[in-house]
Amino acid sequence: MNRLLLATRSADKAREIKQIMQAAGCTCELVSLADARVVEHSDEERIEEHDSFLGNARAKAEYFVKLTGLPTVADDSGLEVLSLLGAPGVRSKRFASGGTDLLGKALDEANNTELLRRLLGASEQRRRASYTCVAVLVRRVSAPPADFTGTCWGRVLEEPRGTGGFGYDPLFYYEPLGKTFAELTAEEKNAVSHRGEAFRQVAAALAAKPLG
Repeated sequence: MNRLLLATRSADKAREIKQIMQAAGCTCELVSLADARVVEHSDEERIEEHDSFLGNARAKAEYFVKLTGLPTVADDSGLEVLSLLGAPGVRSKRFASGGTDLLGKALDEANNTELLRRLLGASEQRRRASYTCVAVLVRRVSAPPADFTGTCWGRVLEEPRGTGGFGYDPLFYYEPLGKTFAELTAEEKNAVSHRGEAFRQVAAALAAKPLG
């Protein structure tokens, strides 16, 4: 079975991508950086310095395909609030002041608190937002990258709801289902999410042209 490296240090994201790809019929062996025992290096902190999701995702994919020699898919994703001129955007992971010292749920909570602070007193219309995910697949070193984009629209609530998901999921209200992403089951979220849309396209591309 061909191996496909998922270039993420986030256990939550790796688990979600595996669920999406497997449900879409992907037959590759999906391995995260942790699965492949890729030791974290300080150079990784400088990868995501671009001003677009595409730039960051491509940089990650190209870095790790060179490092490991494995076909690699990487994504960059984030929340964009219209009234905040697209913020947090590419800074979604490190939106909170001092966030560089935090990890996991502590970082998520700090980012959510900062978002609520920025939107304090904002009307429902001004809370309209979209989640965007750009995934980039690089099959081998020097191969042209292929990119895939998914978007999901919703709005930011005034307080978190739900215990599932990660990131801004407790605040992101998806109107068609009347729930936040953190209140959805994994299957419900993956069916409608930005990451689900992007990685189903990745799975389709691999089905049309398998690795190897």
